Amino acid sequence: MTNAAADTTPAIEAFNLTKVYGSGNTEVVAMKDVSLTVARGEVVALLGPSGAGKSTLLTAIGLINPPTAGRIVIGGQPVMEADHALVDLRAFRRQHLGFIFQKSNLIPFLSAVENVQVALEINDVLPRPARSRAMELLDYLGVADRANNLPDALSGGQQQRVAVARALANEPSLILADEPTAALDSERGRQVMELFRKVAHERGAAVMVVTHDHRSLDVFDRHFEMEDGRLKNGTERNIEQ
Repeated sequence: MTNAAADTTPAIEAFNLTKVYGSGNTEVVAMKDVSLTVARGEVVALLGPSGAGKSTLLTAIGLINPPTAGRIVIGGQPVMEADHALVDLRAFRRQHLGFIFQKSNLIPFLSAVENVQVALEINDVLPRPARSRAMELLDYLGVADRANNLPDALSGGQQQRVAVARALANEPSLILADEPTAALDSERGRQVMELFRKVAHERGAAVMVVTHDHRSLDVFDRHFEMEDGRLKNGTERNIEQ
């Protein structure tokens, strides 16, 4: 992976993103004119009440739910112009993006190491180096001793650590997490948030986290606030230390 300090190209640039569902009397504007930039090696929080548009923004940036209007550039490469893809979205997501959700979504009949390994093999990494890489990541995240356990034998926090390892498998430039600690208690939730900071600062990936949990905001480099589909005041807000 390119070292964040050596490459100043932003991990993500979003310009005037808008998402509209329906039309006429049924039209709903879920996101309106959202612009933001996140640097490599930066971990940021996306805050706001339910229905504010946070998940809409995250899935637009993640190329899962394209915007109706606007432009998305990831790692210096234009990938979306309005609702038109400029790249093969499926292949681009697999190679450049990592996703973590509220539930770990681990494959229940695969062990922890196999859950990470499969993400590499999908990208044509051979089984032996894929397993070696998976074990390296589990060790990095402190769960190597649980490598051969199935997900139901892991605690919630351990499952999320494996999910983080899986998201890191292909060395993405951008990791997107949607309420990743909602199902965890405060201690384990904070541990996961601190992992994101560790990943961003040490691995050079940008990490964007949608969260309602204000108790761990000191973990983040910056936070954005959304309200009624817009970035509040159209500005980024630094966290007060």
